Amino acid sequence: MAKTIETPEIVLAGSHMTLENLQAVWSGTLNSVFPSNAREVPVTHDIPLYTKRGGAASAVKAAKPRVFIPVFPGTNCEYDSAKAFEQAGAKVDVLVVRNLTPSAIEETIAAMAQAIAKCQIIMLPGGFSGGDEPDGSGKFIATTFRSPRVAEEVQRLLEQRDGLMLGICNGFQALIKLGLVPYGKITAPSEKAPTLTFNTLGRHVSRMVYTRVTSVKSPWFAAVEPGQVFTVPVSHGEGRFVANDEVLQTLIANGQVATQYVTPTGIPSGSIEWNPNGSVCAIEGITSPDGRILGKMGHSERRGTNLYKNVPGEKDQKLFESGVKYFE
Repeated sequence: MAKTIETPEIVLAGSHMTLENLQAVWSGTLNSVFPSNAREVPVTHDIPLYTKRGGAASAVKAAKPRVFIPVFPGTNCEYDSAKAFEQAGAKVDVLVVRNLTPSAIEETIAAMAQAIAKCQIIMLPGGFSGGDEPDGSGKFIATTFRSPRVAEEVQRLLEQRDGLMLGICNGFQALIKLGLVPYGKITAPSEKAPTLTFNTLGRHVSRMVYTRVTSVKSPWFAAVEPGQVFTVPVSHGEGRFVANDEVLQTLIANGQVATQYVTPTGIPSGSIEWNPNGSVCAIEGITSPDGRILGKMGHSERRGTNLYKNVPGEKDQKLFESGVKYFE
C-alpha cells in the first residue's frame, strides 16, 4: 500500500528517487527537439498596482449587448468565445470570413461593416489566422480591419457608441498590429510600437499559467480586484510582448498594463517556469488608454465547471460578464 511522505521523493523497493531528478529526466529526454528551458528575462520595472477604475458603464445602453465575432481561416476559438458571451447574457453574431474569390472578399467586407455597425462589442478570438503567414501572426486579421469600410465602422463604434473590443491570443496579435492597443485607434505600422513576437523557447507553448490583474482601469476587469491572481491556459507560438523603455513607462503610468505572468504568490517573473514566452516585464495583457480595448494572450474563454479540476487557482476572470454589464 502506497502512502504520502513529506520529503519530495519517491521511495520504491528501497530506492530513493527525488522528484527534481525525475522531472529532469522526464523533461530532458526530448529537450534537443522540444526545448523546455530558456533564458530568464529580467523584470526591469516594478509595476505598481493601478487601482483607479475607469468608467463604470457605457453612455450607450443595451439590455442585451450584441457581440460581433469574425472567424478567419485558421481561427479556432470562436465556439468557446461565443459560448462565454452568451452565458454572460449577450447576443452573438458570428461571421465566417470568405476569401476564395474577389467577390467573396468584397461580400465579407460589406457584411463585417454591417455587423460592426449593429454591435456594441467586437471580439477577435484565438487561433492561427492565415496560418500565421507571411511574416508573423495576426496580419490577416489586421489587413482586413484596415479596409476603409471596416476601419470606419470600428472608429464609429469606439468614438461615437462607447463600444468595447477584446482580442485574445491571435486576436491580441491583431489588435497590437492595428495599433488599437496600446493607442486606442487604428494606426500606421511603426518600428517604435510594441509587438508580440516568437516565444523565447522557440516553439509553441500550451500550458496553464498564473496571471495577476495589475490594473483595473479597464471595464473588462470591473468584477475583479487589483492584485488578484488567476490560473488561465495559454496556447501560442508568438506571445512574447516586446516594447522599448519609453513605451513601457507610458503604459505603466497610464495603467495600461492590465495583467502579468506571475508566480503562484503573485510576483511577476521572467523565469520560463512562470513566464511562458519571455515577455518583457512579464506582461500578459495591455489596454487602450481608456481601457475599453483589451488584448491578452491567456485564453480566459476556455473555462467550464469540470475543466482543470486538478489545477489550483481561480479560473474565471469574469471578463465576459463585465463586458456585458458595461452596457446595462
